[in-house]
Amino acid sequence: MSFDNLCKLLAEKHPRRFATWILGTEPDTIEVLKTELSIEPIRADSVTFLQTSGRILHLEFQTQWTSNPPMPLRLLDYWVRLHRLYRSPVTQVVVLLLPPSEETAIETAFELESTRHEYQVVKMWEQDPETFLNDPALLPLATLTRTQNPTQLLNQVAQHVAEIEADDRPEISAYVQLMAGLKYDKNEVRRIFREGIMRESVIYQEIWQEGEQVGEARGEARGRLEVARNLLLEGMTIDAIARVTGLSIEQIQQLQTTQNP
Repeated sequence: MSFDNLCKLLAEKHPRRFATWILGTEPDTIEVLKTELSIEPIRADSVTFLQTSGRILHLEFQTQWTSNPPMPLRLLDYWVRLHRLYRSPVTQVVVLLLPPSEETAIETAFELESTRHEYQVVKMWEQDPETFLNDPALLPLATLTRTQNPTQLLNQVAQHVAEIEADDRPEISAYVQLMAGLKYDKNEVRRIFREGIMRESVIYQEIWQEGEQVGEARGEARGRLEVARNLLLEGMTIDAIARVTGLSIEQIQQLQTTQNP
């Protein structure tokens, strides 16, 4: 499942809240920038670029630290491209959703001979949960924050979801439960969220698992289409499905047309 894509969706839906969390101050202006950069364009689903007054904020969401090319080199590459294009200072932050294995080193700089490039790494498992529990825009990330009692934290998150206004609650609840699936057993999520605050959108997690199985059997593209088809049936918006699955709006609209002749 593309948890990185879900984080990107949230950051682009609530850019001011994410920028305030990362920078520590609320920006005067905020704009979501395109993720395709010139010169042999590169595009990454988990990347979000936000332009504040006089600064570019580059957010990179990752479930795993290990990548190819390595993360430090990727960030240096992005920095050069962003600075060339916008000629502004660039703040780069990798938001690591899960802790890596003990033997994995998490570097905060690219170093080679006389070249050194620094960036920030936010480890979600070290973050104070209160920051996320008290902000609906950040609430889906709360399940990944610091705790000595994961079940208690999940219950706290569910309580905060229940307090959200009825119009916004189903969508936020779906995102919360999707993100919780990265860390918790889906049966535990179902048990905690079943008490009437929303339809059990943990079914989305099961849809993703089924879609991944279809993807393995029939190819990734068909697997994504199967996921999108089932999420349409569950009532998720076309825009949200596009962001999470990586399919185009047109592809999802075609699926919707075939499902509703």
